[in-house]
Formats: sequence, structure tokens, C-alpha cells
Amino acid sequence: MKNTFLILVLAFSLNSFGQILKPVKWATSVNKVSDTEAELIVTATIEDGWHLYSQSVPEDGPKPTSFVFEGNGNYLKKGNTKEEEGHTVNDPIFEMEIKYFDKKATFKQRIKLKNQNAFKVNAEVEFMVCDDTRCLPPTQVDLVFDVK
Repeated sequence: MKNTFLILVLAFSLNSFGQILKPVKWATSVNKVSDTEAELIVTATIEDGWHLYSQSVPEDGPKPTSFVFEGNGNYLKKGNTKEEEGHTVNDPIFEMEIKYFDKKATFKQRIKLKNQNAFKVNAEVEFMVCDDTRCLPPTQVDLVFDVK
């Protein structure tokens, strides 16, 4: 009986110390602008107290958010990925002026459609988040867009 109780206590305590923080959730959608253009939309939902950094970050700062879209024969990228306004502040951790997002961030990538067939666009986002006391290492997340 003692051993069972000890095993349960250890299992619960290890679980509470070993939790992996994932303060950002990513979602994708597609807005068809015309018969020949679509907009790939990426929405980041950020937990309270955390900051997701912009795509444009000064050198020696945190890892900027970046997107890589896997090419295929169904579309062409038009320009760079655009982001919302966000907040620009003097960051106490990095001691520089940095643009970041809290609560929510939306990124948009325009594409030119080469045909009218339905297809998927695979992409990857790499990002870094910090709170007021710590930063998590850069993380990569796979994204999928269903273009119809």
C-alpha cells in the first residue's frame, strides 16, 4: 500500500514539473479574394503574459517570427507575409526597441492561383515567445491551408 501511494505521489509531482509550455496556438484559414488570388491567413492566439515577436526584430534580439511556404505547382507567392501593427516597446529583457504581439496576432500571405483546383499549401512558422521573466527557445510548427 505504501509503495502504491509513493508511486502515485511521484508520478503527479513529476508531471507538474515536467509540463511543456505552449503559450501560442496557431490556426489557419484561406480567404479567396478572386478567381486568381487568395489570402493565406495565420492566427496566433497568445496566452496572457506572453509576447510573440514580430517578423522584423533588430540584430541581437529575440528570434523573429518567420514563415516558410512549401512551393507546389498550384500557386505563386505574391510579396512577403504581412503582419498586424502590434506593440513597439523598449524591451527590458533584450534592452532594445522591439515589436511584439500579445493576446492575438494575424499574418497574411497573398498567393496567385495557377488553376481552379482545390489544393493544400504546407507551411512552417518558427517563432519565439517571452514573458516578463523568461524566454522559451525558438519553436517550429507545421501549418496547412486548404485552398478551395
